[in-house]
Amino acid sequence: MAAATKLLTSGGGGVILTPASNIAADVTVNIPSQNCTLGIQGPAFSAYLASNQTVSNSTWTKATINTKEFDTNSNYDNTTNYRFTPTVAGYYQVNAAAGFLTSNWTGAAIAIYKNGSIYKSGGQSSASIASGFENMTVSCLIYLNGSTDYIELYAYVTATTPAFAGGLTATYLQASMVRSA
Repeated sequence: MAAATKLLTSGGGGVILTPASNIAADVTVNIPSQNCTLGIQGPAFSAYLASNQTVSNSTWTKATINTKEFDTNSNYDNTTNYRFTPTVAGYYQVNAAAGFLTSNWTGAAIAIYKNGSIYKSGGQSSASIASGFENMTVSCLIYLNGSTDYIELYAYVTATTPAFAGGLTATYLQASMVRSA
């Protein structure tokens, strides 16, 4: 059983539960009808590449993700550097995808860069594809210091006419703070 501590508020009382380390079941908490905010209120954004981007063959290339869906703290630069530089230190969940428009594709990869270097990569492929559309994703949890750390999306493709696909569901970058530092 969790130990309970009484929390007094101006409009009445409440309870803060401090769970014991051996609790094996869910704990139900009833909150009186008062204004309450639960959860983290840190920066979050989602942005995507609006139209196709021609890229160099066999070269790590930054995706110029230029259209914001939302940016709760104005920390994503969608016009110059195409990067997320949060002003709140913490741990961030990052999700990204690169859509590839292919012609004689012989390999591809996607990576989240932190401060200009590969941090995590995903979706690596050396399959041979004659033509069409392929999509790769990468996801990670990353610490960002809230002042100088930044993230960007890069991808690599070897193809006759390499390009990143534009559109809401094709090439995108998202991040949300999940825990403060």
